[in-house]
Amino acid sequence: MKNISLLLFLFSGFLLIHAQSPAEMASAIEKEASENSQLPLLAHELMDVVGPRLVGTPQMKNAHDWAVSTFAKWGISAENEAWGTWRGWERGITHIDMLSPRVVSLSGRQLAWSPGTSSKGITANLITIPALPDSAAYAKWMPAVKGKFVLVSMPQPTGRPDYNWEEFATPESFEKMKADRDAMEDAWNQKIRNTGYNSRTINEALEKAGAAGIVQSRWSSGFGANKIFSAGTKKIPAVDLSLEDYGMLYRLVENGRNPLIKVVAESKELGRVPTFNTIATIPGTEFPDEYIVLSAHFDSWDGGTGATDNGTGTITMMETARILKKLYPNPKRTIIVGLWGSEEQGLNGSRAYVEDHPEVVEGLQALFNQDNGTGRVVNLSGQGFLHAYEYLGRWLEAVPDSITRHIETTFPGNPGRGGSDYASFVAMGAPAFSLSSLSWSYWNYTWHTNLDTSDKIVFDDVRNNVILTAILTYMASEDPVKTSREKAVLSINPRTGEQREWPTPRSPNREGGID
Repeated sequence: MKNISLLLFLFSGFLLIHAQSPAEMASAIEKEASENSQLPLLAHELMDVVGPRLVGTPQMKNAHDWAVSTFAKWGISAENEAWGTWRGWERGITHIDMLSPRVVSLSGRQLAWSPGTSSKGITANLITIPALPDSAAYAKWMPAVKGKFVLVSMPQPTGRPDYNWEEFATPESFEKMKADRDAMEDAWNQKIRNTGYNSRTINEALEKAGAAGIVQSRWSSGFGANKIFSAGTKKIPAVDLSLEDYGMLYRLVENGRNPLIKVVAESKELGRVPTFNTIATIPGTEFPDEYIVLSAHFDSWDGGTGATDNGTGTITMMETARILKKLYPNPKRTIIVGLWGSEEQGLNGSRAYVEDHPEVVEGLQALFNQDNGTGRVVNLSGQGFLHAYEYLGRWLEAVPDSITRHIETTFPGNPGRGGSDYASFVAMGAPAFSLSSLSWSYWNYTWHTNLDTSDKIVFDDVRNNVILTAILTYMASEDPVKTSREKAVLSINPRTGEQREWPTPRSPNREGGID
């Protein structure tokens, strides 16, 4: 009798979940997201414990394994799906010191995939790139770099962002600074052109000429923020220094002080390693061959810990899945979470997925992608689908006004061409949408910088995005109608004066990091 009563109780609970109206489900999602948020814990485990997720590194594989394990704790089936290989590399200790004309430790780090040094490091003087008339003159100059670290970035005339000047400087001083900086940039760019190389190829040329290493500073126009990308060398270390320390070294060289630095930049080459997407699935009950995909790229650059690019998008989609599994465990359509690898090198993980899973592309009801930072979603475009307004508008009606009042919609909009992983699906003609976020100074301070760390996360905004994504997913799953894929006539490109064309699919790089 007790067993029968228990079964009746569980069955009544099951019916209650499935009898809920959109308003009731939206309220339950909002309550769970607000009162039982797992976002801070997920952020800590992913950013602080696992760390940055550069493709081809052990940390990237650790992140994939962590995600599978976390989904399993929530009763969600997940797996790491291999789609190619990449150059395996692991970052070690970086220590940069000036030894002369005084001793000071400098603020910097080796760039991604930099060749390593021994634990003893490399001690050498520095040289700047002179202004010469043409590539022939530079070819004669090149032997001068032998055995020296080469400073390859323009020294910034000011370490203060423009907004700081605008607030405190006189208008005349601000305008003069900008004019002087523009002139410096023009002169620097002309100097690099005269070498016969560009900013992407000159490092390799300096390496061939016998340079001891490359020193750069790619300032991100914000206090303390530098962009951290790849080394571009095969045998010698390449490091990025803070604007402040780089400028000091540059001035010392230019004034004949002949500074001496020591660079320890340890790293390991790990050969070819497999690279993955993590795919989690909540099976559909009524339309199992139709899909809603929760999309976020999992990889990052490794100057910081990839918190807002794209840790926040990742934990948004994971938390959304957790809540839906708890409140909506038997969706009508299959819900997939796609945490893509190697987005930063050209949407490789998602492009591989659309090639390898035509059934998901064919059955896609909707994809929701979040990438550009920690901010609350403020823009939603129809991506060029003629009837997107009809179904996205209907789904948005279930979302609380406290969330939708911040969102501007653009219908039918124009299709995305490569900014993030939704574009891989849009190119296939599948309805995929970017949940575009408020800036929070994303470009200057966190996008691909050394400052992209957990303290930059605004959890209230991320929670806002979880509620939005979960409700949209529920509504898309419950919708009795499959979404239309009819394409709108695209607008005229004001830059070219020609009518825009729908993007075409591009194949992924499945053997990355070779060059």
